[in-house]
Amino acid sequence: MASNAQTTLPNPNEKLVKVFESEEDTEALIVKGLLESAGIESDLTSASLVQDTFPGLGGMVILVREEDAENARRLIAEHLNSEPDQEETAELEAIPESPPKP
Repeated sequence: MASNAQTTLPNPNEKLVKVFESEEDTEALIVKGLLESAGIESDLTSASLVQDTFPGLGGMVILVREEDAENARRLIAEHLNSEPDQEETAELEAIPESPPKP
C-alpha cells in the first residue's frame, strides 16, 4: 500500500498557524489523529524547526490552515476537557473472601 502522506499535508504555500504544541511526541500524535478524524489536515513538525527565537527546544508543534484553526482549537480544547482528571482515583469496595472449605 502506497503512503499518501503528501496528499494529507496542507499546501506549503497556504498560511499555516500553530494550534497545539507539546513536549510529548505521543500527545502530539494523538491530537493530530483527533484533527484528522474530524477532517482537518495538519502538519506535525519539531518545535525547534518553527521557533527561530529558541532553537533546540524539544517537543512537537501542530500546524493547520488558517481557516481551520478555530475549529481545530475548539476540538483540541473539548478533547482536553473531556479527559479524566489525572488526580482522580477510583474507589473500589473490597469484597471479603470466603473462608477456605475444609
